[in-house]
Amino acid sequence: MKLRNKILTGVAAVFSVAIVALAVTISYESACPSAPTTEVSGDSMRAVMQRCYGSPAHVLTVERIAKPVPKQGQVLIKVHATALNPFEWHMTTGKPYLVHLFRGLGAPDRPRLGNDAAGVVEAVGPGVTRFKPGDEVFGDVGGALAEYALARADGDIVLKPAELTFEEAAGIPIAAVTALQGLRDHGHLAAGQKVLINGASGGVGTYAVQIAKSLGAEVTGVCSTRNVDMVRSIGADHVIDYTTQDFTKGPERYDLILDSVGNHGIFALRGVLKPGGTLVGIGGSKKEPWIGPILGMLKRKIVDAFVDEHLIGFIASMNTPDLEYLANLAHEGKMRTVIDRRYPLEEAGAALEYIGRQHARGKIIVTFE
Repeated sequence: MKLRNKILTGVAAVFSVAIVALAVTISYESACPSAPTTEVSGDSMRAVMQRCYGSPAHVLTVERIAKPVPKQGQVLIKVHATALNPFEWHMTTGKPYLVHLFRGLGAPDRPRLGNDAAGVVEAVGPGVTRFKPGDEVFGDVGGALAEYALARADGDIVLKPAELTFEEAAGIPIAAVTALQGLRDHGHLAAGQKVLINGASGGVGTYAVQIAKSLGAEVTGVCSTRNVDMVRSIGADHVIDYTTQDFTKGPERYDLILDSVGNHGIFALRGVLKPGGTLVGIGGSKKEPWIGPILGMLKRKIVDAFVDEHLIGFIASMNTPDLEYLANLAHEGKMRTVIDRRYPLEEAGAALEYIGRQHARGKIIVTFE
């Protein structure tokens, strides 16, 4: 064997071993440890904790931990409601395994869970002038599945419109920001255009229908039979029941498709776009165990280079201006939160199990009342 072939063979072997080692490392999941038994001194609170990966109903527990104290630039929020999303399902189950790279190898580095929240500012740390105790707020709050949570005063929280309940406001952040950015920033939706929302009855979809209408679009929503009336009630001009009709085989063509489900192939979706139209994908199958929805993003990126249509995948970026934009839409009565089910804090695991079955109708809310 020539030296060059030996070198190439050696490099290939080393590369293969490295890939296998990486796969073993990121897919490893440690056993769940017992919750600490030490008593909490001083003020305490209930919080959902996650100390290993697995089924939400089995790995999430409610523990009593120390109530946080706001430091420089922080606000302490008494949480009244928290909304759950597929994001938390991925963080809890550790699927796809790519989650382990930034959540923690083997087990989560941080046991607190939850992001979307609405509540009342109870205290502020030094240097905070944007908020004051008593302000009703909502937004992206780390560790939101707890009676109290800390947020940065200059972070992604905004004042709650008085017209909204805490539950309605809690549903907005991740889902509505994703819908807004998908339609406006990536889909460049303009008044008069035809847009199809695949998954119109879901958390993102219910907001997308309303945001698209507020932007002046003609909206077609795709959902199951039981959700047809609801999707129509939030503003859809046309509703397609996917149990009786496959929209990818219909005659209608759209300027923009927002796909939050990922149950149709790229080429099938491209087939119902107008020339030069745009497909924005934000969903993906949970069946792919390694990179999950990222696989769909990669496929769209590759195909996009060879076709005239625009095929886009993105991950939403939380920011204060978009939260304020959405709060104003809600204040004007142009957007409301559709709530499917409410769960108490102790049943957060059951709530995530329900989300994992991918049949949620609007938002799933955890309450503290």
